[in-house]
Amino acid sequence: MKRSVWATVAVVPMFAAGAALAQTAPAAKPTMPKVCMNCHKPAANTVSGTFDSVAFKSQSLQLGLDGATEIVRFDPKTLKVIDAGDAKPVDHLREVKKGHEAQVVYAERDGQKWATEVRFKGPIKLAKDKLADYAFVRDVVDRGPAASKVVLIDSRPLPRFQQGTIPGAINLPYPSWDKFVNLLPADKATPIVFFCQGPTCQMSPSSLRKAEALGYKAAKVYQAGVPEWQTKDYLLTNPRFVKEAYIDKDIPAVFVDARNVDSSTGGHIKGAVALPPAAAAKLSAKDLPDPKLAAPFIVFDGRGGAESVAVARALIKAGQTNVQVVDGGLIGWQAAGFPIEAGVPAATKIAYAPKPRPGSVPADEFTKLAQNTPADVLILDVRNADEANAGMIKGAILIPDEELAARIKELPKDKRIVTHCASGVRAEMAYHKLKDAGYKAGFLNADIEIAKDGSIKVTPKG
Repeated sequence: MKRSVWATVAVVPMFAAGAALAQTAPAAKPTMPKVCMNCHKPAANTVSGTFDSVAFKSQSLQLGLDGATEIVRFDPKTLKVIDAGDAKPVDHLREVKKGHEAQVVYAERDGQKWATEVRFKGPIKLAKDKLADYAFVRDVVDRGPAASKVVLIDSRPLPRFQQGTIPGAINLPYPSWDKFVNLLPADKATPIVFFCQGPTCQMSPSSLRKAEALGYKAAKVYQAGVPEWQTKDYLLTNPRFVKEAYIDKDIPAVFVDARNVDSSTGGHIKGAVALPPAAAAKLSAKDLPDPKLAAPFIVFDGRGGAESVAVARALIKAGQTNVQVVDGGLIGWQAAGFPIEAGVPAATKIAYAPKPRPGSVPADEFTKLAQNTPADVLILDVRNADEANAGMIKGAILIPDEELAARIKELPKDKRIVTHCASGVRAEMAYHKLKDAGYKAGFLNADIEIAKDGSIKVTPKG
């Protein structure tokens, strides 16, 4: 297996452990992700981020940016929707994929943001002779940097790099270009291929321009980048990155031991599933998490060799799109000082539960609350009146999501407020409004059917 140079950025804590923070006023919400500020400047009455969801019944859309959430109302009769420079009907919002870069121009009205235009980012335009395709990059990976004499550079920030990169790549994050520009090859005739997070990502094209300004003559961009690569082949990571990107952040992942069962029993990463190549080759989609969940699969063998690569490729063939091989395998894991579990067999069944969205209430907990609502809890129905007429949970209060901002003072602050709609979309938007206003809140992220007698059927989202 080809190894990566693993050139990385050092992370320095902002505050010493135990330091007390002074009481300050809540920081203003960002209007643009920090990484975007390397190429763009915030504009008045404009918010940029990643598209999260749209609720036509409450005429609202939700953006995510640097962990914050922005909810903007819209009038479908006047809203302009532009995707990759082309005008689209408002219904196009239903088709936009979650996570797509978006920019919303808005006007303030009655204390709320009302979108006048939504723009979705299109592919960055580059000359054909500046583009490298998957086949070219795959050949570089198969031959290795030394034989191919091509340098692969991941232009994404360190946290993304830690979640797996194209084998053999080094990390020169565009946001820290000036600090790490010395990672470029000394010979300016060396072929370089930059890549980042796909066709709409600016970081690799911007890196290309900076490299050319420094005199590099053979630089290109693999524009499809990591999103395409991981649908076709595995990403490479290392033990320290796995710990920092997943374990330390409590992000769920499926650890897979690609060795035989006897070796796995002798010692494996805690929680790992035993899946040698022969068994992996028999996998089908029904044996694995829904590909839409993009479950992280962290695959290891003894030393980071052929077994882990074979299992990783079998998982990808079965439809998984976030499969990473641990460079150095279990030996590398132990050499890094990380513990293993020994003397017990590894699991044999693959299970994955994604981390709940912030504020979400599990379906079983919500069902209990709905059946017997405690005195310190209020269930808030944010559907429209016509939906609620078909049935409401006993004791719940109805305030449609589009009316919540104007009526929020009707709600008590001494109770925990749990919101629901029909599918979880409007309920989450209402949760953010309540949270921003200082309420103790949660929301049901599930489909719910309510009968006339108030009985419910809750279907959790996978």
